[in-house]
Amino acid sequence: MIRKIWKVFFHPDTLKSGEQRYLTIYYILYTMKIKVINTSSHPLPAYETIASAGMDLRANLEEEIVLKPLERKLVPTGLYIELPVGYEAQIRPRSGLAIKHGITLLNTPGTIDADYRGEIKLIMVNLSDTDFVIKDGERVAQMVVASHEQAEWVEVETLESSERGSGGFGHTGK
Repeated sequence: MIRKIWKVFFHPDTLKSGEQRYLTIYYILYTMKIKVINTSSHPLPAYETIASAGMDLRANLEEEIVLKPLERKLVPTGLYIELPVGYEAQIRPRSGLAIKHGITLLNTPGTIDADYRGEIKLIMVNLSDTDFVIKDGERVAQMVVASHEQAEWVEVETLESSERGSGGFGHTGK
């Protein structure tokens, strides 16, 4: 799939009087196909812009959920996915809900492994001092699909030294 991202206009000093030229740049975007079952009445998650990393997830509710201050609840999405091996889906909070209402996700980022076939559910928490109502279809989290590697441990007697060494929290002074 090829999508046009932007047009680059030439600087006026390089053009003849009244001439207007631009170069259209194309970006080749390869997308993977992911199998999904959607038991909700809401649209599938989608990227809102060409450069978006995450897709918004919506609450799939029979009735509204009231999250009281410091309360946490499991919120269903109605989505079931089959990721290819070597990929995970990372579940993250939405920044707007966090800054405006103090709503975030626990276990963040949550990981959905390629071999999980259950419903995607979100552990939502209210960190504000007021109740928050979650409505059916509301965008409540985002999902990023990312590749990953699996590591193999190699036991050794020593590790190579580094500039930081064993300095821990706050060690760099930044």
